[in-house]
Amino acid sequence: MADGSVVLSVEDISITYTTQRGIVQAVSNVSFDLHAGETLALIGESGCGKSTIVLGLIGLLPKTGKITTGKVTYRRRDGRLIDVLGLNKEQMRQFLWNECSMVFQGALNSLNPVLKISSMIYDTARAHGMRADEAKKRALSLFEKVRLDPLRVFNSYPHELSGGMRQRVLLATALLLRPQVVIMDEPTTAVDILTQRSIIKVLKQLREELNFSVIFISHDLAVAAEIADTVATMYAGEIIEKGPVSEVFYRPRHAYTLGLLEAAPRLSTGAEELMSIPGSPPDLIDPPKGCKFHMRCRFVTDECKTTKPPLQASSPT
Repeated sequence: MADGSVVLSVEDISITYTTQRGIVQAVSNVSFDLHAGETLALIGESGCGKSTIVLGLIGLLPKTGKITTGKVTYRRRDGRLIDVLGLNKEQMRQFLWNECSMVFQGALNSLNPVLKISSMIYDTARAHGMRADEAKKRALSLFEKVRLDPLRVFNSYPHELSGGMRQRVLLATALLLRPQVVIMDEPTTAVDILTQRSIIKVLKQLREELNFSVIFISHDLAVAAEIADTVATMYAGEIIEKGPVSEVFYRPRHAYTLGLLEAAPRLSTGAEELMSIPGSPPDLIDPPKGCKFHMRCRFVTDECKTTKPPLQASSPT
């Protein structure tokens, strides 16, 4: 659980993409704080801006992407504050993995198919000034923590491992330099439900043991509910609701969050038809006025069409 101190503060971030049709406002004035030891889940439909935010935070936006406004402040363990968006290329290179690492969605795409896991570990260590023997010792220890056969995995190629094993290799590699923040982008999407449960359990144990914070991106509400302390719902590039998981999932304040929850399958119910949110997200080249969700909302009023609602935020109970 979070201990109250803020390790990452995101203030008023906006990100655009340049396309042939025009400027896409992919993220609009997003703000949130990540506390020490906290897991913050960003939930929402595909295309709502979840991945764009974190790619912007770590300087990995595509060439067509641009941060137009905002500030990102990171607090190191020694208390020193870092202006993340002000880092140059070399400073960002050192910031990544030392202070903030990322576990990407596709494990097979993230691992080099022609290199053994050991080579990738050594490359990461060398780039950050860690000795090879120390890197191997730490990697083997982490592989054991994520329930892998350390020596076998260390000397394997990615194709020799199952999907769940590769995903746990990514998690262990992300923790190699003991960063304070770990970003996880849909880390359980491509694995079966049993492997998913195992990864979640391992992640929760590692978070407690190594004391890092997590930004967890997901459209799987069950996974987010199990792993997160705080949930932020995103829609059309904006955070529209934010609060403790118990508040957001059991007492949602925004109609879109309610729609997501109603659309999630439940094991306790019968074979009745699942509910769905009608329509599609708006065109972010020419977004609608007022609440961006009003065209799909069953509770819409005339005011919703002209006035943007305030962020629905709830405090811990």
